[in-house]
Amino acid sequence: MSKRGVWRKLGITVIGLIVVLAIATPLVLSLPPFGGEVVGARLARAHANPHYSDRAFVNPLPPASYTWDDAKNLFKGQFFGHEVREPPSAIPVVSVAPASLRAAAPNPGLRAFWIGHASLYVELDGVRLLFDPVFSDHASPFAFGPKRFHAPPIALAELPPIDAVLITHDHYDHLDMRTIEQLARRSEGTLFIVPLGIGAHLERWGVAPARIRELEWGQQQTVDAVRIVSTPARHYSGRRLGDRNATLWTSWSVLGARHRFFVSGDTGYSEHFKAIGEQFGPFDLAFVKIGAYGPGAPWLDIHMSAEDAVRAATDVRAKRLFPEHWGTFNLAFHAWDEPIRRTLAAARALGLEVVTPRVGEIVDADAPFASSAWWESVR
Repeated sequence: MSKRGVWRKLGITVIGLIVVLAIATPLVLSLPPFGGEVVGARLARAHANPHYSDRAFVNPLPPASYTWDDAKNLFKGQFFGHEVREPPSAIPVVSVAPASLRAAAPNPGLRAFWIGHASLYVELDGVRLLFDPVFSDHASPFAFGPKRFHAPPIALAELPPIDAVLITHDHYDHLDMRTIEQLARRSEGTLFIVPLGIGAHLERWGVAPARIRELEWGQQQTVDAVRIVSTPARHYSGRRLGDRNATLWTSWSVLGARHRFFVSGDTGYSEHFKAIGEQFGPFDLAFVKIGAYGPGAPWLDIHMSAEDAVRAATDVRAKRLFPEHWGTFNLAFHAWDEPIRRTLAAARALGLEVVTPRVGEIVDADAPFASSAWWESVR
C-alpha cells in the first residue's frame, strides 16, 4: 500500500472512531447511574438561590484555579507516585450484630459507627440516620473503578428501618445508585434529605417524590424531635459531562434534645466552620473528612488537609473528632493511612480528642472510647 493509501486509511479510521464516540457517549451518559437532570421547579429554585450563578452553584469563597504546575503535579502523582495507597493487608472490621440495632435506639442518646469512607450510621434520640451510604464494591457508575478495601460491617439488608438518609453531595463515593435503590425498597417510611437538585437523581432511581426533602443552606427538616440543618461546605458536584455544579453540596448540623453532631461532607477549609460552630455548636461529635487531599491549592480548597480538618473540628467547637473519608477507597495521592497519622499529630498540638474506631465499632457520646492505632497492624 502506498504512503498516501496508509494515511487515507488512518484518516478513515480516526473519523470512524470519532463518529462512534459521538454516538456512544450520549447513550452511555443517559444510563441510570449518571442520575437525573435538574429541570422545572428544581431549576427555578436553583435560579433563586443566592449561591447559583451562570447555570451552576458556586462557592462563596471560590477555589484556586489550576495552573500548569498543578496539572504537572497531578500527572506525576497519578503515574509516578510511590506511596502505599492501598492497605497491604486486611483492614480490621467489627461486625455489627443486627439484633443490637433492632432494639430500641437510645432516647435521649447519641451513638454511631463507621461503615467506611464517608458512610455513617448514627442514632440520635431514637432516630436512625444514614449519611452518604455506599454499600457497593466500587465508587463508580459501573462495576469497576475505585474498589473498597473492606466489606461493610453490616449488610444493607440487615440494617433496622432507617428514619432518614442524608446525602452531602452527588459524587459517586457519596451517592450510590444501587444503595439508594435498595433503601427505597426497604421501608416506605424512610425520608431522603438531600441538597437542592439531588432529588432529580433519586426520582430517577425510584424514590417517590413525597419522600424527598431538598434543602438549601440554612433550611432545615425535622425528623421526630431531631432538627437537621443544611449548613455550608466548600466543594463541587457532578456525575457526568456537562453537569458540573448543577446540584448543591452541603454539610449537616444535627440537633437533638441533649446532643448534637456535625457532618462536614467533602469540603475545603474556610470561615464557614466558625460560623457553624457559633450558631449550632458545641457538638458532641464532629464527623470530619480527613483524607483524599492535595497536591496543590485547587485540590486543597475543596478537599482540605488533615491539619485543616482538625482546625475545622475546633472551629465548630467539637468535643470529639470522629475522622472519616479515609481508609476505604484509593482516591488520592497519599499513603492510605497518612491522613489519620497527620490528624492525630495535629490534634495533639491543639488538645482535641480524636476517636479512632475500627470500621463497625460503636462510639457512644456519653461514654469514654478506647481508641487504638489499629492501622499499625495493617502491614
